[in-house]
Amino acid sequence: MAESDVREFTTSDGYKLHYRFHPPCETPPRGYVVALHGIQSHAGWYEYSSQRLADAGYEVAFLDRRGSGLNEQDRGHAPHADRLVNDVVQFLGEVRFRRKRDAPTTPVILSGVSWGGKLAAVTCARRPELVDALALLTPGICARVRPSWHQRWRLQLAGMLGVERKMVSIPLGDPAIFTDEPEWQQFIRDDRLSLRQATVSLLRASVELDDEVAMAPQRIDCPALLMLAGKDQIVDNDKSRQWFERLQSPKKQIIEYSDARHTLEFEPDRQQIIDDLIEWHSRIEAR
Repeated sequence: MAESDVREFTTSDGYKLHYRFHPPCETPPRGYVVALHGIQSHAGWYEYSSQRLADAGYEVAFLDRRGSGLNEQDRGHAPHADRLVNDVVQFLGEVRFRRKRDAPTTPVILSGVSWGGKLAAVTCARRPELVDALALLTPGICARVRPSWHQRWRLQLAGMLGVERKMVSIPLGDPAIFTDEPEWQQFIRDDRLSLRQATVSLLRASVELDDEVAMAPQRIDCPALLMLAGKDQIVDNDKSRQWFERLQSPKKQIIEYSDARHTLEFEPDRQQIIDDLIEWHSRIEAR
């Protein structure tokens, strides 16, 4: 079992994105997985699932979003939604270049967890030629709490007044909404890399993604997976299913874990959950 290592990818604006690279246990790999995390979390939360995928033969690159995780520059900030999407697009382009060179018949799978789910969905909708399949794990595409029109107006006003870098607390302070497991709740409390605050600009970018993700299903036609947690307090599961069923793909699968909380990675039966994830990956082919 090869250990992961931290690598850097330089985006078109010069930002150095850190990501955790999990080399596959076989060459060539069975597939290339590019994964995106939630608004507060980072790639380090998902070491178990990433390593399991690597042990199953997949190359896994779990990106830390700019300003999050190991990315200390401009902490909690992103200028706009396009920049966040472009970061992922550019990384996918590099992965597909290596795929074409080393293993042209293997798939590239984009995976989004929580908030990262809507970034993954928008990226897939904009650039479908870069993605062979889309995996969404408790995705934030239909959150239970969304900005009101008044809050959206205040975000727009803040931008007009030039206070894009004003820091705002992320309203996910209670670890119990992520997991029922005491050890993982303590892990979240102690995690110095978790994002506790975001700039007005990042929150505006999140709203921009919300608006675009609502229209994304008609442009997503690749195989897709939706994993839901039955006790999720962050995601609206019913609306997520409705959104997912609108995808143009004829190959869609929904799996719900009725007793699970939001972060499937922290569930006591996560072995079975990741078994299901790997089994879905095994059925994906390059388009």
